[in-house]
Amino acid sequence: MQQLHGLLQDGSRVAIAAASGMGGIGKTELAWQYATFHRDCNTYPAGIWWLFVREIDLAPQVLQKALRMGIEPPDTLDNLEERLQFCYEEWAKKTSGNALLVLDDVSDYRAVQPLLPRNPRFKVLLTARQILPSPVGCLPLKVLKPEAALNLLRLTAGDLPGNGLGRIDAQLEDAQALCQWLDYLPLGIELVGRYLRRKRALSLAEMLQRLQSQRLEARALQEAEAGMTARRGVAAAFELSWAELKPPARTLGCLLSVFALAPIPWELVAECLPGWDEEDLEDCRDYELLEQSLLSLVEDEISDPAQSGLVQPRYQLHALIREFFAAKLQGQADAEILRSNFAVVLTAVAKTIPQTVTLEVQERVKEALPHLEVVAEQWSHLLEDSDATWSSIGLARVAQGQSLWAEAENWSKACLQMTEKRCGAEHPDTASSLNNLALLYRAMGRYPEAEPLYLRSLSIDEQQLGADHPDTAMSLNNLAVLYYAMGRYPEAEPLYLRSLSIDEQQLGADHPNTAATLNNLAELYRAMGRYPEAEPFYVRSLSIREQQLGADHPATAQSLNNQALLYDAMGRYAEAEPLYLRSLAIREQKLGAEHPYTATSLNNLAELYRAMGRYPEAEPFYVRSLAIMEQQLGANHPNTAMSLNNLAALYEAMGRYPEAEPFYVRSLAIMEQQLGADHSHTATSLNNLAALYRATGCYPEAEPLYLRALEILFNRLGENHHNTQKVWRNFIDCLREAMSAGQDSQLSQHPTTQAMLQQLRETE
Repeated sequence: MQQLHGLLQDGSRVAIAAASGMGGIGKTELAWQYATFHRDCNTYPAGIWWLFVREIDLAPQVLQKALRMGIEPPDTLDNLEERLQFCYEEWAKKTSGNALLVLDDVSDYRAVQPLLPRNPRFKVLLTARQILPSPVGCLPLKVLKPEAALNLLRLTAGDLPGNGLGRIDAQLEDAQALCQWLDYLPLGIELVGRYLRRKRALSLAEMLQRLQSQRLEARALQEAEAGMTARRGVAAAFELSWAELKPPARTLGCLLSVFALAPIPWELVAECLPGWDEEDLEDCRDYELLEQSLLSLVEDEISDPAQSGLVQPRYQLHALIREFFAAKLQGQADAEILRSNFAVVLTAVAKTIPQTVTLEVQERVKEALPHLEVVAEQWSHLLEDSDATWSSIGLARVAQGQSLWAEAENWSKACLQMTEKRCGAEHPDTASSLNNLALLYRAMGRYPEAEPLYLRSLSIDEQQLGADHPDTAMSLNNLAVLYYAMGRYPEAEPLYLRSLSIDEQQLGADHPNTAATLNNLAELYRAMGRYPEAEPFYVRSLSIREQQLGADHPATAQSLNNQALLYDAMGRYAEAEPLYLRSLAIREQKLGAEHPYTATSLNNLAELYRAMGRYPEAEPFYVRSLAIMEQQLGANHPNTAMSLNNLAALYEAMGRYPEAEPFYVRSLAIMEQQLGADHSHTATSLNNLAALYRATGCYPEAEPLYLRALEILFNRLGENHHNTQKVWRNFIDCLREAMSAGQDSQLSQHPTTQAMLQQLRETE
């Protein structure tokens, strides 16, 4: 350990590696002993994180641990590395001194290398089955030297120092032969030593004879011809201990092999054995093979980031013994029952994951996620059709809740592929999978990809379930939400009205689904300028959600935010502000300070303060909202464009024109690219950039922007819409000011421009 510590202080990254690539040589044990020793010495006051990376991606683990420290990292689709660096840097800011990051069982260093911390305060300790490339410093482990092997055998067999001539020294030649036959592998020697501790009357010669008579049944352990000799002793030791186990303990060991190679919440194990009581489980856990296989590794529970450490034990199945148990499972008569129980228990966890994943939900299910992935990838075929997709659905929801968009898309696509294969292209479950993927694409701003999925989902629901089924209502509502986001208001309204009618008839006037449709219809009417129609729907939706879901539910926060938007638009600022503040508080508490919905609340509150002339209060909210949008949704998302536009509007109002222009230009480019050249939001961006040019006296630059905006609004909203009339007035004022400045001759020959100039000249 002293040599290892020296390597870590000289460089930031060190690997404990097996010189010959073999398992069982003690890499994890050495890393564990190092971590626990230096935890007690407070060598790493900033804390120690232990992560398993052989079968679990590094990034989600870092994000989850950061979340538990109150760190919500940036998240752009194309820059995961920077998001993790943000986590590490925030961890560094919250603490002092060095930190230790332990990555156990690295199989592909190239995959994890870009995700490691760059800050030199972080020391990284890796374990691997091969020597890692430079610049990683390596501590290659070979088999034990004969004397070290004897010492380990003495220790594990119970020969304590000071007790005279112990059992090992009394049979020294046999002990030496035993260590040699075990190829001096620490894991094999430790297993045999524990066996000898239980079998006090067994001579070492008899022990060696028993090992030699054992044959390796677990062929999964034989990874390569070169590794067989090195593993023969470990495998034989496994077989000896296996022979000692009673049937219930064997069953438990086989069940553990079904779980992922990750910390196992013991309550999940108990749920997979419904006929067993707690006494049965505790009895099985006392057996030596299970005790040895369950490495008592721990995971940090950080209450005070400044004093983070390794606390709260978790159990981690040793990789070799997991393979051994998996091989034994193949011959078990109840193998399929155990796998099915595992799949059913984890599916029940997945069903508790809601569409909107709060911080509380993330914390509750985080330990189940790697095991849920095993169900999704290996055992979903053991479930009923109605349950088979739940593991993928749950994983997709958690990924989306953390803005892991690529991961969410992969799980959603896998879900759709499974339902189409198992249930058919026209099955209601397929419709649900189509809907879920479309929901994801809508959240990502990928509207053209979402529309055909929604249309197909709606068609299936209408044909298979009926025109008045609640699922049909949900499909109608979701398609309408998409059309609203795309600015296709006339197409959205009849869908909302149909959905609302079905919800009220089939589910009731006070159902949460009814409240959702009421809220969405009110949003549409607000966007269309039909304020008197919108308000009663908002009020009714908020009332239902507070009663049915609670005052601090994320859906309640949505209703509060949207009703405030209406009051803001109507100039009822005093009524809007407390609603915005309540919505923001709920979202920060339930979803996190860096969630896109939180960014929306920040933006809207800033918009209110700008309208009220409270510019100094508005700016930090705008800046924070924009940062979250860029990090969580991406630099080219429509919501990011809206934040850019609004911050530019503030700078314009404050007379900070040079700062405003690049934000307006960026916003317009995103709107045109993501929403289209004829979207109403694009028209808004055109109008706002034109207003900036007008304010700076650049009338020839402003005129074509106004004309484009008016063309869009006439086509989309109609000439009587308040937004259309507002832009029309802005255009007229621009022409009038150009005339006063003597720049009217520099304007274009567009018929609308020339007709209005003629009219202005005649009337003024």
